[in-house]
Amino acid sequence: MKVDVLSLDNKVQGSIELSKDIFEIAPRGDILSRVVNWQLAKRRAGTHSTKVISEISGTTKKPFAQKGTGRARQGSLRSPQMRGGATIFGPVVRDHSFSLLKKVRALGLKMALSSKLADKKLVVIDTEKLSSPKTKELKAKLDAFGWKKVLFIAGENVDTNFALACKNLIKVDALPSCGANVYDILNHETLVLTKDAVDALTKRFVK
Repeated sequence: MKVDVLSLDNKVQGSIELSKDIFEIAPRGDILSRVVNWQLAKRRAGTHSTKVISEISGTTKKPFAQKGTGRARQGSLRSPQMRGGATIFGPVVRDHSFSLLKKVRALGLKMALSSKLADKKLVVIDTEKLSSPKTKELKAKLDAFGWKKVLFIAGENVDTNFALACKNLIKVDALPSCGANVYDILNHETLVLTKDAVDALTKRFVK
């Protein structure tokens, strides 16, 4: 499929052919959901933890006599039924990530790209490079397009001036082509690819 290539000044700079093997795949909700859940699980720190009885500070002395008090027998002040005692079956430090087939992850990314193109929310620009890292200037360019929540995917690296300019803009993000992922693509209203990004994605998926 052929689409126009624009500049950041919203002027047509030519056209580019998008591979149908990447940008024209029918999206499937189950595949996209699996990939997003896989990504979010990897992000979880898994550092939540509670103290078991061996980690509770306190004496090992029996609280009171076994018999003769009329109370239930107790063996330790560190037991879970005592105030300040241990926690039973509480969360422990663990890894929440799980494995997902590489071909499923690749398919999910291609479906995310295809869904943006099908919704007419995918734009290709010639380059993201700016002459200066001015947030005000970049915001004016984005406002001219009407872009509010937008993700830019560049080539091998994101232009330093562009990265600094969009750093203070809410819901405006930029990633190198190797960082393209399903969650960020679906989480932004508009997806903007540079020509270098299109070439990198084509080399990555089209053998």
